[in-house]
Amino acid sequence: MEDSQRGNTSTITYVILLGFGDFREVGTVLFSLFLSLYVVTLCGNLLLILAVQTSPRLHTPMYFFLCHLSCVDVGYTSSIAPQLLKEVLSGGVTISFTACVVQLYAVGALLTVECFLLAIMSYDRFLAICWPLRYSVLMDTRTCVKLALGSWVGGFLFVGAVLILLAKLTFCGPHIIDDFFCDFFPLVKLSCTDTTIVEKVAFASSFLSLSPFLWTLLSYGCIIFCILRISSSTGRYRAFSTCSSHLIVVSVFYGTMIVVYMTPASGKTLNLNKIFSLLYTVLTPLLNPLVYSLRNKDVQIALKKGTKLPCSIKKSRL
Repeated sequence: MEDSQRGNTSTITYVILLGFGDFREVGTVLFSLFLSLYVVTLCGNLLLILAVQTSPRLHTPMYFFLCHLSCVDVGYTSSIAPQLLKEVLSGGVTISFTACVVQLYAVGALLTVECFLLAIMSYDRFLAICWPLRYSVLMDTRTCVKLALGSWVGGFLFVGAVLILLAKLTFCGPHIIDDFFCDFFPLVKLSCTDTTIVEKVAFASSFLSLSPFLWTLLSYGCIIFCILRISSSTGRYRAFSTCSSHLIVVSVFYGTMIVVYMTPASGKTLNLNKIFSLLYTVLTPLLNPLVYSLRNKDVQIALKKGTKLPCSIKKSRL
């Protein structure tokens, strides 16, 4: 029945995103909540970038990559949050099919870049803890720039290759996606042509995308081994504190993504997956600046100086 309906429909030009359903009774409350989270996320990440750029003490590889991480967080949060705000007010939103594909590409590419950056930051912590004497040589400015540039280029090329295969499909309905943003597999289900090859390539690429996660696990395995070899408890605590913030961010980010993409999206698990999708698309970008600012005295000092800087400029002009 479904196949016959698809065959009788024309190529779709728009998509209806159901979001979290019809919450019009509490839509204003949810709108205020998500808007507050979005504003705090933007301000937190932008302030963190400002603090790193204005404080010479933070001109280190770890904070260099953290700035790129904040840029990624601002990017894919801004790709989802404005649309999410419309959904909670109206119980769903209609967007063009082209806009849906663009959102899929932007979110997918930026999330891939974040995976690469988190892996690089874990490698940076491994070098700082396990090879402290050679750290400045192994992680010099040129190496940092190459790694960051490789993350951005690799993320967009990786998702772009899958998107080329997606463009060869014919999409003829239905128009409805039961999610709050355009994700890959829900979008593929709208195709009325054979999607076997695309799904196999996407499945294979998902294993390739696990390489940053495996690299992160390997780095922290080596870090833990090195920390356990430190004789003094004070030394072990100091070594662990240098990577604890990053470890918290990695745990939340990958933990929620694994739940979403490794569980079947059917029945009750579909709504649960939406909630976990919120965690890595909305809350994780908020978590990054909070964790690094609350757990790092250097960042706190830089933020205080950064907030005083505009005031001092105004006084000097007066």
